[in-house]
Amino acid sequence: MSDLNQQAKKRTLLVPLIIVGIMFFVIGFGVGISGFLTPALKSAFSLTTAQSYLVTAAIFSAFVIFGRPSGWVIKKLGYKSSMVIAFFIMAMGMLLFVPSSRSVSFPLFLVALFVGGIGNTLLQAAVNPYVTVIGPNESAAMRMSLMGIMNKTAWWIAPLFLGLFIDLQKVELNDVVLPFFIVTGILVALGIFAWFAPLPEVSAEGENDEVAATSAYASGKTSILQFPHLLLGVLALFLYVGIETLPMASIIDFARASFGNADNLEGYSKFVTIGLVAGYLFGVAAIPRYISQTRALISFAVLGIIATILLVYLSPRFAFYALLLASFSNSLMWPAIWPLAIKDLGRFTKIGSSLLVMGIVGGGVIPYIFGAIVDAARGTAVEATVQHYQAGYWVMLPCYLFILYFAVHGNTIRVGAKK
Repeated sequence: MSDLNQQAKKRTLLVPLIIVGIMFFVIGFGVGISGFLTPALKSAFSLTTAQSYLVTAAIFSAFVIFGRPSGWVIKKLGYKSSMVIAFFIMAMGMLLFVPSSRSVSFPLFLVALFVGGIGNTLLQAAVNPYVTVIGPNESAAMRMSLMGIMNKTAWWIAPLFLGLFIDLQKVELNDVVLPFFIVTGILVALGIFAWFAPLPEVSAEGENDEVAATSAYASGKTSILQFPHLLLGVLALFLYVGIETLPMASIIDFARASFGNADNLEGYSKFVTIGLVAGYLFGVAAIPRYISQTRALISFAVLGIIATILLVYLSPRFAFYALLLASFSNSLMWPAIWPLAIKDLGRFTKIGSSLLVMGIVGGGVIPYIFGAIVDAARGTAVEATVQHYQAGYWVMLPCYLFILYFAVHGNTIRVGAKK
């Protein structure tokens, strides 16, 4: 009978997980669009490299501004209603691309991306804890890895979809209108679908503040600032999201510099997806059976350091493929950093989670710094060369080094804990 009950539970979880998997796909699609629009808008508006990465910054700045309010919305309305609202906000952002293109206004494009980023923030804040608590805790990492595969696959599909309407070699802003009308319609339909979908409302054990103080370490604390391992984790997550986003945001420009104006430049985005998905598959197979989350984070941070050095020093044709290795090294960092940073927070778990969500803004900051370095290296040259991009990729090295520090020591710091 117990086996039958287990099978029934798995079938009960299957439909909600499929629905949430679609939502993870939508999140990845939104990030993938930004990666495609970066070189497209750079060409259309004659932007500098640094200015073009404001596209990514506009999306990710929403995480730091709306990260904390997202937690309040979810607490008041629940996970399911928050997901529905998130879809409609994202649809509004996509719809704003139409007047942006017709008025040829770069600032309005940034506003549209920011509005879409608000919806993305709310959706992230809802679906990540939802997929964690909807099933057994011991299989949460497996579910998150599978959701990650959906998310990263969309990174690749998004630019391929837009590539059907936009020619990277000759960008016409009017070409943006039809695809974004289509995406807007899809998001509205998903919002309606989510409202009627069989998504059970769930809650984590100890989610109420009154009963969440289960950690002896947290019981004597009065402020979130008294948890240094969390604050270090927020910084580690900030840097991680930055170096995870950078390959997607820069790979088309780097491919153009490496291989010239070849056809189907958007197809090179698949290298980022291949690396990330391969890493997720490794995580599903190996963690925790063969390697712990902490050991995996240490190993993949070292691998990221090696990938950065190869990316900077190899000849152009070979250096390009080091981005695949960097993407592979990034794959397991989210599921490893998050639980290490959130551990032992007790009744401060909710605010700690919202701080981690705000750390996602690194996906806008690090690529912008990269663009500024490329511009500085380019100087008065008309076009950035491979060497200029390689100089920008140095920004990844200190990020991986700090993540390595967090994995080895930072996550273990406990101030005032009894020995």
